[in-house]
Amino acid sequence: MALAPNWARIRAVLEADIFHRARTVAEHGTGRLFNDLHAAVSWDNNALRLARRKRNVPRESAGTGLLLMPSAFTGPGLRTRVRPPDPPQLAYPARGVGALWVTRPATGVSTLASVLGRSRTLLLTELATPAFTTELAHRAGRSVLYARTTVAETLLEAASP
Repeated sequence: MALAPNWARIRAVLEADIFHRARTVAEHGTGRLFNDLHAAVSWDNNALRLARRKRNVPRESAGTGLLLMPSAFTGPGLRTRVRPPDPPQLAYPARGVGALWVTRPATGVSTLASVLGRSRTLLLTELATPAFTTELAHRAGRSVLYARTTVAETLLEAASP
C-alpha cells in the first residue's frame, strides 16, 4: 500500500527505461546498451564486465541469458544475483528515476502551441516518459504506448527558453 499512490509514476519511469533500452539495442546493438547502462558496466570484446564485482561469474556456471531489471529503488549502484540455473540478474537505476518525484513545468511552449495546436503540444509535453493511452486520456480499456519521436524532442527543446 505504501507504493500505491505513486505507482503510476514509478511504473511510467520503469516502462520508459525498458522502451529506451529496447530502442538502443535495435538501433545500435548490445555494446551500446551495456556501455550506456551504468558507469560500472562495460561491454568489450564480447564480454560483459562489472566494475567492483567481488567474484567473477564464469559463463558456464551462470545459467543462460541475462535478466536486466530497471529499478527505482537501487540507489546509484547495481545489484546482482546469480543463482543457477536461473539466468543472472542485474538491477540498475532506471533512467529518469532522479526526477521521479519532481514535476517539470511546461515552459516556453506557447510558440509551439501556435504551430501544432494546444492539444498536440500538451500531449508532447506530457510524454516526457512514454505513456499508454489510458494514462494520457484517463480512460480504461485497451491501450497503446505513445512516446516522443526525435523530431518531437527537437521541437520541444527548441521551444524551451
